[in-house]
Amino acid sequence: MYRVFEALDELVTILEEARGVPMTSNCIVPRGDALELLDEVRDALPGELDDAQDVLDHKDELVGKAEHEASTTISKANSEAENTLANARAEAERILADAQARAHRLVSEAEQAADREVAKGQAEYDQLVGRAQSEADRMLQAGRESYEHAVEDGRLEQARMVSQTEVVHAAHVESNRIVDAAKAETDRLRSECDAYVDSKLAEFEDLLAHTLRTVGKGRSHLRATQATGMHTPNPHVQPVFPRGNGQVPFDYEGQS
Repeated sequence: MYRVFEALDELVTILEEARGVPMTSNCIVPRGDALELLDEVRDALPGELDDAQDVLDHKDELVGKAEHEASTTISKANSEAENTLANARAEAERILADAQARAHRLVSEAEQAADREVAKGQAEYDQLVGRAQSEADRMLQAGRESYEHAVEDGRLEQARMVSQTEVVHAAHVESNRIVDAAKAETDRLRSECDAYVDSKLAEFEDLLAHTLRTVGKGRSHLRATQATGMHTPNPHVQPVFPRGNGQVPFDYEGQS
């Protein structure tokens, strides 16, 4: 590129030193030297200038082609974006519908399981109360019979030994002892029966409280899912309770 400027300077010098034509502003320039300098300038110019000139010559054609390709690309991108958005909306609606259906099913199953547990607990309670009442009645009847038998024995013994004061007194004491013992045994059996029924009722109360908490959590989860409009994964939560106290495992799937 330096040679280009150097050749141009030489060409300017030739023109300045050229002999002028009288009566005109023209001059006589040595053709060979000028052409040689011009050839050197042409050879020294980089090839990128020719490529740039070609680009300038075809500028309108290239710009038009680029604009057409850009328009085609933009149109295609818009079409693909609309298709993708439509598919995404359809998929989101399908997922939301599945989530709502699943949530309704889970709540229904939880309510059914709760109803089954309540019915089962009520049946067990009725059975326990019936057993306790039967046992109490039997114990009371046995106590009455023992009491009546002891009283009758005392009366017979009193009649037989009516003349013997000490014997009669001993009979009264023994009769009272037997009666007191029968009453104490009856009270003990009643207390044990009441404690047994109370413990079973407490276990049933705990079971009902856990069932209500489980149903509440299921409903809260359903409301949160409906509020956010998002699908939540299946919660694999299966709490396990001891089977020895009358409780059973229960999870959100309604399985026990």
